[in-house]
Amino acid sequence: MSEVEFVVVGQWMTDVVAALPGPLREGTDTAAHVAVMGGGAAANTAAWLAHDGRPTTLVARIGDDMLGRAGRAELEAGGVRCALAVDPLRPSGTCIVLVGPDGERTMVPDAGANEGLRPGDLPDDVFQRGRHLHLSGYTLLVDGSRMAGLAALDHARLRGMTTSVDVASVGPLADAGAARFLSWVTGVDVLLANESEAALLAGLPQPRHDGDLDTARAAADAGAAVLTATAGTAVVKLGPHGSLARSSEGATAWADAEAVDVVDTTGAGDAFAAGFLPAWAAGEGLVTALERGNRAGAHVVARVGARP
Repeated sequence: MSEVEFVVVGQWMTDVVAALPGPLREGTDTAAHVAVMGGGAAANTAAWLAHDGRPTTLVARIGDDMLGRAGRAELEAGGVRCALAVDPLRPSGTCIVLVGPDGERTMVPDAGANEGLRPGDLPDDVFQRGRHLHLSGYTLLVDGSRMAGLAALDHARLRGMTTSVDVASVGPLADAGAARFLSWVTGVDVLLANESEAALLAGLPQPRHDGDLDTARAAADAGAAVLTATAGTAVVKLGPHGSLARSSEGATAWADAEAVDVVDTTGAGDAFAAGFLPAWAAGEGLVTALERGNRAGAHVVARVGARP
């Protein structure tokens, strides 16, 4: 089978990452290690795909500013083909990422130019039969870019491309509503979600983070079973409990997480997608795809930052 080319549509951001030594002290100073680096869910996935040698084009929108120009140069140096529209008014997107001592991150994003992504920003020539479209859910969850995300899915289906969507974030998903989001992604080949996102979309109770492995996997399987009414394959990422996939034909696969000391969970799901999708697209089986996704996610969480 020939190698699949990837088209990734979504957000490019600059991440300002503050690694906190303890709880944030409100109303005063909290010393932290601060780093500025590339981010944005779609850009992260594209960067990891290219890093692994996969032909990849990123479609996104940046500002006409230093951050946007530097971001384009960084991605191109990493092998990503950039189809980046330049917004004449909005600045490039920026996200403040607060990382706690346990590695869990809290994000404070300013979508900036990402909110201006329009259907007209989608180059027609990147949508070709045999390629795979991966759409970041943020594109659908941000009001200004939603039509571009829907247009990308329509273009891909009309051209005979396979498609995947990563839900992206449970907070904005709750704001948008599960039923609306599912209506936007109906018919995609792969839907990727973490356990909280999957539970919300499936109308199930939110997972208990003190649950054991069997409980976590049972809950994920129940959520995935509901989501296969929308997608050909539903993938649920369970963090330290690994990952699960269920196809609409009823096949189910599990893969254990790789043991790692967690430093920063930022971009773990983005890297997981970059590990999972090439194996899935090549027909290597759900178990292999999950294992590669878990390996990619584990690599990311072991250090600060979401990019290669």
